[in-house]
Amino acid sequence: MLEGLESFGGTWLMHKYPGVRSDSDLYTFGYRFKPWTSAPIASAGEILKYMGEVIDENDLARHIRYHHRISAAAWSSADNLWTLTATNSETGETSRFTCNFLWMCQGYYRHSEGYTPEWPGMDRFQGRIVHPQTWPDDLDLTGKKVICIGSGATTATVVPAIAGQCEHVTVLQRSPTYFWTGRNANELADTLRELEIDETWIHEIVRRKVLHDQQMVTQLAFDEPEMIKTELLNIVRSLLPEGYDVDKHFTPKYRPWQQRLAFVPDGDLFAGISAGKASMVTDEIDTFTETGIRTKSGEELEADVILTATGFNLSVLGDIEFTLDGTPLNLADTVTYRGMMFTGVPNLLWVFGYFRASWTLRADLISDLVCRLLHHMDELGAQRVTPALRSQDADMAIGPWMDPSNFNPNYLMRSMHLLPKAGNKPEWRHTQDYWYEKEALPAADLDDGCLVYE
Repeated sequence: MLEGLESFGGTWLMHKYPGVRSDSDLYTFGYRFKPWTSAPIASAGEILKYMGEVIDENDLARHIRYHHRISAAAWSSADNLWTLTATNSETGETSRFTCNFLWMCQGYYRHSEGYTPEWPGMDRFQGRIVHPQTWPDDLDLTGKKVICIGSGATTATVVPAIAGQCEHVTVLQRSPTYFWTGRNANELADTLRELEIDETWIHEIVRRKVLHDQQMVTQLAFDEPEMIKTELLNIVRSLLPEGYDVDKHFTPKYRPWQQRLAFVPDGDLFAGISAGKASMVTDEIDTFTETGIRTKSGEELEADVILTATGFNLSVLGDIEFTLDGTPLNLADTVTYRGMMFTGVPNLLWVFGYFRASWTLRADLISDLVCRLLHHMDELGAQRVTPALRSQDADMAIGPWMDPSNFNPNYLMRSMHLLPKAGNKPEWRHTQDYWYEKEALPAADLDDGCLVYE
């Protein structure tokens, strides 16, 4: 395993902004083989501790080379090998590694920088502009006026964490996000622990219950979107002062689950608003000023610090330069095979998880399928496997990797031109549906003609 960072953890190592926490429950975000024993929504520190235990318990550390940033990956058909070029960020030394089969497990966004739009007047602002993804160690918000631009999961995390520290924090959003909230606890898990049930059993039972409940909510979001919308907004209303303008500040234009729901554990974001420590402004930015931001409606918002919680940049295959026998690979010219491989690209696996469910769930399913594929190649005596469209796929409709009517967050729409295409058959789509794939992927026919063995 080659890791560009100095240690394990990825997101949970890189993100240093106040209150950084998961927005997926750890019973499903955690590994299926390692029980989670704490609150469902976990801090970065708790997740790192859990991951460290997994590495120690499974003797994985000796297989990991940190500080190795890969710049190029070249496939040779003559040798049936991938050659990776990596630079050690500590020593500056360049090394080359070869492998028969390459697993890409780099996540899906660029760690080095977040996405910050260019707004007029940014250079005029006399305070600091900070993206939470690159939070500086010396940033002290005590007594400061803060504007947080954005309305997603990062905003829902950082605003409650700083609301009691700064003088006031204003959330400035162009359009609202759906939030859902509840206790940061799992009553079923707590009951089972009172009964002294083994943690391994608790993990599996709670995991199944969480997934069952998520499936019901997700399906209702498609079948009865107005009902789910009403339920979500009623919860928000119950946590805010009477008469608060929920329609303006917390009612999105899209249906629930067309973008990711942001979870607010114990309603802490709404508690900050109710206490007057935080406020919402729903408007567009006209310009930055010397002292803050002027909105298009003419409102002047003062700030000492402006946080741009405006999302991230998608990183497709780790921003690595891929070549096939010397020819640059353009993923947009390929069609995805089950959201994990690409037509015309041999011996390459892309681990890409779920948006509507925990990422790790799909990593588990894909790992099982690819291990089965590698065993099958051994049985066939094959050294190479390449996805290829079949004759019966000749007239198949080809479209974008993700149907925007199904799921359309801005970071995905901005980068769709970099991603592979998708067909309208299950073999050639990334369905983003765990409840379908948990049955379909283990049953996938490896000899249905989609995979060419050599």
